[in-house]
Amino acid sequence: MSVDPAAVAIGAVACSAAGLLVPVLIRRVPEPAPDPEHPKTPYSAIAAERTLPAVAVGCCLVSGGLVGLGVGLAWPLVFLLPLVPVGVALAVIDLRTRLLPTVVVWPTFAAVTVLGCLSAWLEGDADALVRAGAGAAAVFAFFYALWWIHPPGMGFGDVRLSAVLGFALAYLGWAEVLVGVYSAFLAFAVPGLLLAVLRRDRGVLKAAYPFGPFLLAGALAGVVLADPLWTGLVSG
Repeated sequence: MSVDPAAVAIGAVACSAAGLLVPVLIRRVPEPAPDPEHPKTPYSAIAAERTLPAVAVGCCLVSGGLVGLGVGLAWPLVFLLPLVPVGVALAVIDLRTRLLPTVVVWPTFAAVTVLGCLSAWLEGDADALVRAGAGAAAVFAFFYALWWIHPPGMGFGDVRLSAVLGFALAYLGWAEVLVGVYSAFLAFAVPGLLLAVLRRDRGVLKAAYPFGPFLLAGALAGVVLADPLWTGLVSG
């Protein structure tokens, strides 16, 4: 995989600047109806945390640079880079509340779709757009099936988010989809297994953890690693 320093720099700089808006986005998310059995930290309190701006900027800087590394100076950056700060905001929310707000996920899907159409038009690549739509539907159906089979194991917010990431990854290629989804489950499972082994407590495996951050990290791995992994497999 050839490295385009300009793409890495643009991704890192643009996303780190957008990372400053992550607390603003979190603060503006409407609060859900109160649930006495599952109280949550208010979004306004999460947004007000002192360390959030630095963490958000740092995560966006690294993620944006990695997206530039994986994609290069190409039109898909039009929809991939704006997805980075939104993804960081969703990861923070999910980690703190175990929720992925519908009011953020579906508008994000709409925006990514519109920008994906723009990217396809600028590239003159209608096939990429068709593949992206098919990928969104396929990944959504896969996660919906997992949720339907075992609802306690996955929140429906993860199912919604999977459509967004399925679109973005499939636009780049099917290898990105496979690596992205597989990496998400691998990143989610391995730490829990190691912790269970170290503690000698299988009860760790039954604990509920937010899956959204791992789904987003897996998607990033798909963008960065799919091309070199696929090239390595094909070349033997």
